[in-house]
Amino acid sequence: MSEHQHGPDCGCGEDHEHEEHVFIVTNDEGEEREMVMVYTFESENNAYAVLLDRQDPELDGVIFRIEEENDEAYLVGIDDDAEWERVTAIYEEIARTENEEQ
Repeated sequence: MSEHQHGPDCGCGEDHEHEEHVFIVTNDEGEEREMVMVYTFESENNAYAVLLDRQDPELDGVIFRIEEENDEAYLVGIDDDAEWERVTAIYEEIARTENEEQ
């Protein structure tokens, strides 16, 4: 997966003066990793975030669903196989298109 490169003409709608959105993510083995949100997109009325390892951004990104409750947003792992296949296909297409434009 590729990292979204923000710039004045990237067209992503993000404020390019923003700080990194850093999250601590614990994997199945209990290891914590600092992850940076690099991209968001929507599919079927849900929002998704792509996070990359802050220490090793060349590793594949991780996709989480963004859910809101009481005006607070939080990241949720995707357990449904059909949903996972759908969102990874969408993000892979987005990444492929961005790579072709560079």
